[in-house]
Amino acid sequence: MDTIVETNYAIDTFYFLVMGVLVMFMACGFSMLEAGMVRARNTAEILTKNVTLYSIACIMYLIIGYAIMYGGTDGWLPTFDYFGLGDEHTAEAVASGDAYYSLRSDYFFQVVFVATAMSIVSGAVAERMKLWAFLAFAVVMTGVIYPIQGMWTWGGGFLSEGGYLDFAGSGIVHLAGAAAALAGVMVLGARKGKYSADGRPQALPGCNMPLATLGMFILWFGWFGFNGGSQLQLSTIENANAVAQVFVNTNIAAAGGLVAALILAKVWFGKADLTMALNGALAGLVSITAEPLAGTAMESVVIGAIGGILVVGSIVLLDRVLKIDDPVGAISVHGVCGIWGVIAVIFTNEDASFLWQIIGILAIFAWVFVTSLIVWFILKAIMGIRVSEEEEAAGVDQSETGIEAYPEFVPSN
Repeated sequence: MDTIVETNYAIDTFYFLVMGVLVMFMACGFSMLEAGMVRARNTAEILTKNVTLYSIACIMYLIIGYAIMYGGTDGWLPTFDYFGLGDEHTAEAVASGDAYYSLRSDYFFQVVFVATAMSIVSGAVAERMKLWAFLAFAVVMTGVIYPIQGMWTWGGGFLSEGGYLDFAGSGIVHLAGAAAALAGVMVLGARKGKYSADGRPQALPGCNMPLATLGMFILWFGWFGFNGGSQLQLSTIENANAVAQVFVNTNIAAAGGLVAALILAKVWFGKADLTMALNGALAGLVSITAEPLAGTAMESVVIGAIGGILVVGSIVLLDRVLKIDDPVGAISVHGVCGIWGVIAVIFTNEDASFLWQIIGILAIFAWVFVTSLIVWFILKAIMGIRVSEEEEAAGVDQSETGIEAYPEFVPSN
């Protein structure tokens, strides 16, 4: 085999693995962000959810999810050309140019995306959901629901064939996670005390803003793997330049989102709201994820800034008007900005079709939302999904984990 071909295969495999590690570190970011945004008495439980959902995602995607998503499709349904991970690439496949990186590195990179989608659900249903009901849903979400819409897109299904473009998953990962979260919140209901008798929203502040800020920065850091790794190759000049462009656009979109959200919060609320700034950065990241390569850095600033503006408006709309209680703003960040990110592709990528971008949004949302709603209702009927009022008032740390994150601190609310 040509030494250059072998070297390129090794480089691209290693690159894929390293990018996967960066995305895996986003699990830490979600954990810290959510732990900071919930009240102290619910911290240990939400950390338990995050470490466990990551493990469930890895197992379920290994057993069935990867084969559904990449094991062949007739356009709508999986054909299961293989189960598990399939056979690794042979030397002949690499030499012929049919393989550029290890299939095992592909599984590792893809599975951390699955865990990211499930992490979105965690924050939205925080502080009142039963731990084991959440974990039961995670089994279905990571093993079946997410992989099927992934098969329609990245797996070569009907959306991919039609022309739907989503570079790193504004729709495939983020909108999917938000759709599942929205279904769960609608079945679950708002937290006790979130709305007054006349329907006015009440502030339920998170317990640790430094931790939430750390979580945002970890997510920002991990996003370079999320978007950068989605280029799939590094070993040529063209691909190396593309990865660099993706990194620059990803970074600057986050900056644009944060600044825009902070300015809007100051104008609207009269204060520089830190939580809006944190969500603004994440909104910018979600918004650029569908196409972080084709556009310029200045275009990426604008896309991220629009995402930052949208997330502030969406959080207020969901909270004050629609009465959808999302403690961390996950539905707004990943859902609304996921939709915007998919639509924004048409402004920077000349190959994008507005029609197919919309079809993709509708197909992903409809599939994930409806199937998730069914699963949530089934879980509610079988085991219940919400803790009792007494358990919620005392904090789900006590009822669900038996461990308090801050045992020396007695919260006043």
